[in-house]
Amino acid sequence: MENPNKKQVLLFHCVESEDLARKVAAHSDLIQLQSINWRSFDDGFPNLFINNAQDIRGHHVAFLASFSSPGVIFEQLSVIFALPRLFVASFTLVLPFFPTGSFERMEEEGDVATAFTMARILSNIPISRGGPTSLVIYDIHALQERFYFGDQVLPCFETGIPLLKQRLHQLPESDNIVVAFPDDGAWKRFHKQLDHFPMVVCTKVREGDKRIVRLKEGNPAGCHVVIVDDLVQSGGTLIECQKVLAAHGAAKVSAYVTHGVFPKRSWERFVHKSEADSAQTFAYFWITDSCPLTVKAIANKVPFEVLSLAGSIADALQI
Repeated sequence: MENPNKKQVLLFHCVESEDLARKVAAHSDLIQLQSINWRSFDDGFPNLFINNAQDIRGHHVAFLASFSSPGVIFEQLSVIFALPRLFVASFTLVLPFFPTGSFERMEEEGDVATAFTMARILSNIPISRGGPTSLVIYDIHALQERFYFGDQVLPCFETGIPLLKQRLHQLPESDNIVVAFPDDGAWKRFHKQLDHFPMVVCTKVREGDKRIVRLKEGNPAGCHVVIVDDLVQSGGTLIECQKVLAAHGAAKVSAYVTHGVFPKRSWERFVHKSEADSAQTFAYFWITDSCPLTVKAIANKVPFEVLSLAGSIADALQI
């Protein structure tokens, strides 16, 4: 019997997020995909059209965004600011990866905390007939960033860690897993969600002009060690952690990040080029599909494996 408290949701999406949007809709008959014409004028500025705009009145509406570069943010913001004004019952913005999250602090006068700038922009999304916009974000870089958002939006912070836990339990060596954190920040961020696993914590220490990764606590010897963090950029820290863990006797080393950003195709340094690579580098590298361009780039490339957020997003749209 269908739950009468469940709501029908009309899901719009940006071009990059089409595959993920289709997976989200496949998880529930209550989610119906909608379309937008993403066009540009000759001068490059957006020429956008929300299809069936009158038909969405009185319905619960959501938009699945991907702010993969500054070049695509403006056109998506234009739609995001338009949808709540179309007399919709409620509006939810799903932004799996909050891209400026790692730029959340000032170290000297003149630094610009662009995480706060983005939060201020999103905090000014118009209210819908149902009230403030619900904003769903996965594994934001720093938990204090929830306080950057104003009262006009309702941030809902979700995590990809349950997907990782499910995958780890499927491994043949699931009873020999150790979770490692590349620094104290990652430990603070995730350790309570993974507290049933033995843990290892690494740290960075300065030696001259270099920052060296060291083992701070825990014992990886003989275990399949999984490094956990919220995001990866160049991947340098993960590689240094892998070397340290292997040197301390780890039988295998894998990695999980919710957001595989990988600018300038930096994912290439992790791809196995020979059979020997699997023993010397990462056995698995798990990411979610929060960064759609990365998902397409690493498709069918060992050791990468994508853990989809689709089911979690479908559930979040019912909150």
